[in-house]
Amino acid sequence: MRHIISILLENEAGALSRVSGLFSARAYNIDSLTVAPTDDPTMSRITVVTCGDDAVINQITKQLHKLVDVVKLVKLADGEYFEREILLLKLSPTESQKAELEACMKEMNAVTLDQTEGCITLEITSSGPELDEAIKTLAQFNVIEVVRSGTVGINAGSSVLRL
Repeated sequence: MRHIISILLENEAGALSRVSGLFSARAYNIDSLTVAPTDDPTMSRITVVTCGDDAVINQITKQLHKLVDVVKLVKLADGEYFEREILLLKLSPTESQKAELEACMKEMNAVTLDQTEGCITLEITSSGPELDEAIKTLAQFNVIEVVRSGTVGINAGSSVLRL
């Protein structure tokens, strides 16, 4: 089962390494990892997407709580939340595919970033699973390059992850 863990930690050298090291030392896979400073420059927020049953995820969160740099964490699947990821995609559709591609782009709310002779660069913002489906759908248009940002997530409502 897919889980999203959002971690607030001290923005210090080696903090990210210690978090990712915890996963690798215990042979837990990271499907997606994003990190950036928060509005407080002394804190960073890491969003980790991983898979496992509830027992594995509980073990991961217990181990994360033990890390000195971790200030607070939340499993986003424990409540209502929003997740987003950005997909940048270069395609090389044939002339006969352009109308079908336009229809797919409209359905996916894709934005054209660049269009040159024989190549189009798109941006799609959605959840990770929806972007997986978008890549499968757009494969017919000769995918040249794929870049994904990794998942970011936030709780819905008034629940926040901060000190």
